[in-house]
Amino acid sequence: MKPKTSVNHIKSITKRPLKVKGFRAAGVSVGIKTTRTKDLALIVSDLPARVAGVFTTNRVKASSIDVDIVRTKTGRSKGVIINSGNANACTGKAGIRATDKTLKAIERELGLKSGEMLVSSTGVIGVPLDVLKIERGIPKLVKALSAEGFTSAAEAIMTTDASMKTISGKVQIGDEVITITAIAKGAGMIRPDMATMLAYFMTDANISAAALRKALKEAVGGSFNRITVDGGMSTNDTALIFANGAAGGELIKPASLAYKKFSQLLNELSLRLAHMIVRDGEGATKFVELTVKGAASATKAERAARALAESILVKTALFGGDPNWGRIIAELGSIDVSVNPEKTDIVIGGVKVFARGVDTGKELAAARVMKKRDVELMVDMKSGKGTYTLWTTDLSYGYVKLNSQYRT
Repeated sequence: MKPKTSVNHIKSITKRPLKVKGFRAAGVSVGIKTTRTKDLALIVSDLPARVAGVFTTNRVKASSIDVDIVRTKTGRSKGVIINSGNANACTGKAGIRATDKTLKAIERELGLKSGEMLVSSTGVIGVPLDVLKIERGIPKLVKALSAEGFTSAAEAIMTTDASMKTISGKVQIGDEVITITAIAKGAGMIRPDMATMLAYFMTDANISAAALRKALKEAVGGSFNRITVDGGMSTNDTALIFANGAAGGELIKPASLAYKKFSQLLNELSLRLAHMIVRDGEGATKFVELTVKGAASATKAERAARALAESILVKTALFGGDPNWGRIIAELGSIDVSVNPEKTDIVIGGVKVFARGVDTGKELAAARVMKKRDVELMVDMKSGKGTYTLWTTDLSYGYVKLNSQYRT
């Protein structure tokens, strides 16, 4: 189930992070992580850049989120500094001071005005952040900045990730070729309405602030808000996009053909990053595309899909390769989605295992399909036109082991 480029406006897409005019990045180790791996990243636009952001909907937020929500409202930023290994969330006034000191230190080192940089943190909640390590490491971080630095920045934002997540794409808009490069992290505490994830998009497109906000909101809605690993919502989730206009050309505005081309590329890159996060889900052995169709409404289709994707019984059946449709139909009956079992079909990997209220006798065929890494699960409620698709994982021994020992 590799996402396909369905838009012929897109010139190319690659997992290799491409240079973006006017942007530099870096990642270094400053000792926040006990493993001494990279844990501090920086992304900077050498030109004034427009910015838009989408953040966690959790009522418990890290101080970095509070700051970024305010600063992105200006629509302008020169970049972001990100630490991993510590979420700096629920750390009281000391955590707020750490966020403030981080921003002041990076803006001073870059020669910027107060308010021009954004900040992100990711890692363990409730542990005081040693901001002195960040302050001492910032000169090294700034010195390491380069146009080729997106790979090291992607490495530096990882926590429980097994692999780096980078992607780039190009699209022709008028006489100009626009580049978007993105990095992300995320593997656990993943659910819709922003997963435990960070994602940063850098583009040289000349795009208005209104168009940039609209494009990011649409992209997140079709990607990061449609993935779930375990139903957990974090305190630090962030998606940011920076556009510095270095590619030139006419200003991209909402509802224009140029906007359509730009947003199609952004949507595609976001979806691929979202899929990378799911495939890297903690302990995951299955990548599952789950679709509910024929629901009485789109809202009920979404409610049903999310309930199935976050059901422990459904997820463990997926891990065991057990086509236990009883768990699926029982879950649907427990929520308000107006399911009628005598009208409902359940299909696993193209094999219909449940139809019109009874078993179809195709359990062995479905079990063979479920041995694959990629599994498609489809429920047709045949009660309306509501449809919703999201992507999820199974729940394995590995997930339990990792998360039972996360702090200790």
